Amino acid sequence: MLQIEKISPQNLTRYATVPMRLDVQSVYAVVPIDDGLGGLVLKEKKLDKPYVKDYDADVGNAPTLWAGQFDLQHWGIFLGVVDGDPVAGMAIAYRTLGRDLCEGRDDLAVLWDMRVHPDYRKMGMGTQLFQQGVLWAREQGCRQLKIETQNINVPACRFYAKQGCHLGTIDVYAYSKTPQVQPETMLLWYFDL
Repeated sequence: MLQIEKISPQNLTRYATVPMRLDVQSVYAVVPIDDGLGGLVLKEKKLDKPYVKDYDADVGNAPTLWAGQFDLQHWGIFLGVVDGDPVAGMAIAYRTLGRDLCEGRDDLAVLWDMRVHPDYRKMGMGTQLFQQGVLWAREQGCRQLKIETQNINVPACRFYAKQGCHLGTIDVYAYSKTPQVQPETMLLWYFDL
């Protein structure tokens, strides 16, 4: 049984014990129609060489570094626990400066991080966390929740679509300066609160 606790930024070391790894088996290829004038289509493509993406290994991404990058006083940080052990986590940024996270809007929250331990995936824990995040964002007076993911995270894209999020932005150049095993495209999802 998952218990969800709101935690303080001082507990991010415990939060970080939940791995943020993904077995990348396929990607959503961005296919332009009529050189992009007819829109874009995402088509799932199986990879010849699957690989593991560890989001926490990316420079500056580890949860223990967030306090040095952001003012976390307005963040909602949640830890999912089973029998006392951290198995899931979610962090939502609200009224946060830096990297233009909230686009200068007081009515927008950003789902900055969501993770479920690989041994506990597909058990409904992500849905429970997402619902908790929606509730928290509404309590802050937000009208919309923004979620960033990548085309290499097909399971996350399916999850957010299943939750009722809509894809609002496809940016094929967002990570062009970042070294990657597979070229990544930024996908921004939105959920109206």
